[in-house]
Amino acid sequence: MADQFTVINHEKLERFAQQLLEGVGVAPNRAALVASNLIFGNLRGVDSHGMQLLPYYLDQLKNGLINGAEDGHAIRESGATMLYNANNGLGAVTSTICCDHAIRLAKQNGIAFVVARDANHFGAAAYWGRKISSNGLIGFAFCNASPIVPPYQAKDPRLGTNPICMSVPGEPENAWLLDMATTTVAANRIFKAYHNKQEEIPAGWAMDKEGRPTTNTVEAFNGLIMPLGGYKGTGLSVMVEILCAILGGGAMSTEVGGLRVKDRPMGVSHSFLAIDPARFVGADEFGTRMDKLTNYLHSATPGAGFDEVLIAGEPESRFEKQRRESGIPLGPGEWQRLLDWSATLSVLPPS
Repeated sequence: MADQFTVINHEKLERFAQQLLEGVGVAPNRAALVASNLIFGNLRGVDSHGMQLLPYYLDQLKNGLINGAEDGHAIRESGATMLYNANNGLGAVTSTICCDHAIRLAKQNGIAFVVARDANHFGAAAYWGRKISSNGLIGFAFCNASPIVPPYQAKDPRLGTNPICMSVPGEPENAWLLDMATTTVAANRIFKAYHNKQEEIPAGWAMDKEGRPTTNTVEAFNGLIMPLGGYKGTGLSVMVEILCAILGGGAMSTEVGGLRVKDRPMGVSHSFLAIDPARFVGADEFGTRMDKLTNYLHSATPGAGFDEVLIAGEPESRFEKQRRESGIPLGPGEWQRLLDWSATLSVLPPS
């Protein structure tokens, strides 16, 4: 199976991504932000939010569904809050701006909440949680998404995978970092399996169009994503919809477009929350207490079939260490799609 993958050094692959984005007219500094965001996903083993997304971005940029030259603007800033209009700009560009505002406001007020509407896909939510936490703050990132998930007990898609992320300050390799979809898996893991011509996916990931559980990749690709934990996943997804789209005045539910929707912009909403632990127990005490909690968790006896107990973020950190050394594996389908764009844009692919 391993010989079906093309393995590329992460720095070469990031430069390649930037060149492809520049090839459709994105300015170098903006292209670098998007490329960094995508490679972050691959490095941490979250390949569903890595380079496999780039062809979608390129297609939307080329067809005018994303404005690659737009920064957006603040609609309203009040105390520790901000409402931002992304004006259909690149998700990584406008999210960088919004996170910077959240960091600034949290350092001033102890807490900050920034909501952006009319935005685009922002890659792995963990990228933004970590951007905030690397400034000594507890960082949260939320986003509503394309309506490909039915509410619990339904078969009509009404919600997105609507991710939730929380990241605490600390050394990146061992700091607690939760990034989860409100579905059993992120939709892009199913899309990745489809493009790599993988015949089956694990049970519990998806349903067919009629709402029946399926392991057939084609049925899943054309069907529905399974909510996480039934009604609990639906509840969490609606919570994200409220914190993003309803609070920000953006598109919600079936009003939202998507990476595979070609007749209108995506129009998602993002929200970013930053909390300064120095305003509570103090930064040092917070770090000490986090270490204590982590040690409690690590000290638990592993269950049958497991060698150790891990905390959120540790598996991804191990992937990152390994892939920085050995390179990023790309499946045959996703690599071919990148090669097709490489030929179209006359960009030399990395060896």
